[in-house]
Amino acid sequence: MRVLVVTAVPVERDAVTRAFGDGPRIREVPGAELHLAGPFDVLAGGAGPAAAAAATACALAAASAPYAAVVSAGIGGGFAPAAPVGSLVVASSVVAADLGAETPDGFVPVTGLGFGRDTFLPPEALVRDVAEATGALPGTVLTVSTVTGSAARTAELLAAHPGAVAEAMEGFGVAEAAARFGVPALELRAVSNAVGPRDRAAWRIGDALAALTGAFGKTAPVVESWTRHDRIDRHRD
Repeated sequence: MRVLVVTAVPVERDAVTRAFGDGPRIREVPGAELHLAGPFDVLAGGAGPAAAAAATACALAAASAPYAAVVSAGIGGGFAPAAPVGSLVVASSVVAADLGAETPDGFVPVTGLGFGRDTFLPPEALVRDVAEATGALPGTVLTVSTVTGSAARTAELLAAHPGAVAEAMEGFGVAEAAARFGVPALELRAVSNAVGPRDRAAWRIGDALAALTGAFGKTAPVVESWTRHDRIDRHRD
């Protein structure tokens, strides 16, 4: 069984496939190209949770065989000092941080409104094994539709989510689509900038992309081992 990887943009997709040397094989799926490298089928699904969910769903629906897992991957912002620029994070939980309603008393998550969900929990064993293999920091990765750009908003997010280590824009959308197909989801990010006031001069996108390449080279044997065990466990069930 193979693993689907969904990034936002082609440069992130290419950073993942670069871990496997020669150019990937390419297969067309509705609305996107799948780049096949190692145990991964990688696509650039677009920025934001809606585009990510749509691209993930299209790829899962078009698959000739079920995927063992789906990984939301790319670069993102890290919450200092826990996740410095250049480090890796792996989501122990994926949280839609701005899905809900503003009220006079503050933000209410969608679950507080009595419907929907705002959190997905990746498989604990897979999170642990990926963290050990890559050195990634486990923690909550927030999905936001508007990237944080102020110290005040950073403080609000950390107050609401004390275990947050990073924010990005796609993880919850990928996890939502994967859940509809009964496929476990994971999120793995390389930190390109600190969450907070925007300072493009301090961003290290190239370093983060290089870290992402290294992470997927180390993640490949983990997911190959995990998918074998997953197949055995499903057969026993």
